[in-house]
Amino acid sequence: MIALITGITGQDGSYLAELLLQEGYEVHGMVRRSSSDRFERIQHLTDRITLHQADLLDQLSIVSTLEEVRPQEVYNLAAQSFVPTSWKQPLLTGEFTALGVTRVLEAIRHVDASIRFYQASSSEMFGKVSKSPQDETTPFYPRSPYGVAKVYGHFITVNYRESYDLFAVSGILFNHESPRRGLEFVTRKVTRAAAAISLGLASELRLGNLNARRDWGFAGDHVKAMWLMLKRDRPEDYVIGTGETHSVGDLVEAAFSRLDLDWRDHVIEDPTLLRPAEVEQLCADSSKARHDLGWRPEIGFEELIHMMVDADLRALSGSRTTGESSPGPVSADETSGQARG
Repeated sequence: MIALITGITGQDGSYLAELLLQEGYEVHGMVRRSSSDRFERIQHLTDRITLHQADLLDQLSIVSTLEEVRPQEVYNLAAQSFVPTSWKQPLLTGEFTALGVTRVLEAIRHVDASIRFYQASSSEMFGKVSKSPQDETTPFYPRSPYGVAKVYGHFITVNYRESYDLFAVSGILFNHESPRRGLEFVTRKVTRAAAAISLGLASELRLGNLNARRDWGFAGDHVKAMWLMLKRDRPEDYVIGTGETHSVGDLVEAAFSRLDLDWRDHVIEDPTLLRPAEVEQLCADSSKARHDLGWRPEIGFEELIHMMVDADLRALSGSRTTGESSPGPVSADETSGQARG
């Protein structure tokens, strides 16, 4: 089997590449040309995967990549995936996160309509929820340009499936984290700050809404669901999450207590860091995925946060011994990390 992953350099892309290699796949990744290549998450895989320069804004580059690789499966994980940036750059977010999906689907339709396609949808599409927990039938009410763009990407995938008979599915993944999560996301902001404070490299962490609640799982668990969706006999969309919610305050407490710190001595609530429109609570009902795919999360919330804290502590301890510059006060301008591609 040959698979192509857009966004392979991201958190999810790196875990998915590892999984597919373990399953005997030939793995290809689509990467954007940039002035500085950031391949840290896949550095250990570079001798086992093939990378291709292409861009979700450039239709021809996607077509050329598909013609060269000839994959049986395409996983579209690439996006502008940071919610605060979507308010600052709403048009760019729409180009990548919404129209980028259409460009990939169009390329598949013209190059090889037998390709199986996975779209990374997001729990942020639910936004201002009408019921809890959320399942595949819950109406969408996005509360950010990112969420709106993801709704477009989700429904264009449904449209191409129904209009052109493509095997195209969306995984509506709830928040999923790991030590590979980007530093701009609140989970890494918190775990990194806790580690830095414990080492005397920082003194405080500024956060927005500590009461926002999310369904946080492990990215390594969630990418397995992506793969299982493309193994089905027929294409269907699935909600993927743990079914448990924790507040940002719970996240902070779990991270700081891991290092025997009292978070109240270091965390400052800063109203300037609140979102323009908040999403108060998201919780997954993944019973369909558990029944159809046999999928189950394996890593619990506290184990996940401890894993991330331990990784940040090791990284910062290493940087201190090598004399690298230490971080100052840390701030986080969002209340939840998002599906990352």
